[in-house]
Amino acid sequence: MDINKLDFEKTNGLIPAIIQDAQTQKVLMLGYMNAEALEKTIADKVVTFFSRTKSRLWTKGETSGNFLHIVDIRVDCDQDTLLLKVNPVGPVCHTGADTCFNEENLR
Repeated sequence: MDINKLDFEKTNGLIPAIIQDAQTQKVLMLGYMNAEALEKTIADKVVTFFSRTKSRLWTKGETSGNFLHIVDIRVDCDQDTLLLKVNPVGPVCHTGADTCFNEENLR
């Protein structure tokens, strides 16, 4: 994947990152990444977002321990959305639910 081909400018520097369980195929959450967050995600093999509320990079699991380990990263046809297939550690949502869509993610 060539991150230089991603169109961060189309969406004001942040692109949507859909997070999907690599085993169950359930959509777990949606976050946003800037180029720096994506580079860190690729380097660390753990999902890092750009937090719009904190205005900083935020590694999912940094406080809860519920990290999202990267299995695969795909780019959509318009080069402005990511699909990250992950192996989650624990529930994904900050509410304690398996997903941010209040679905069970049975593994």
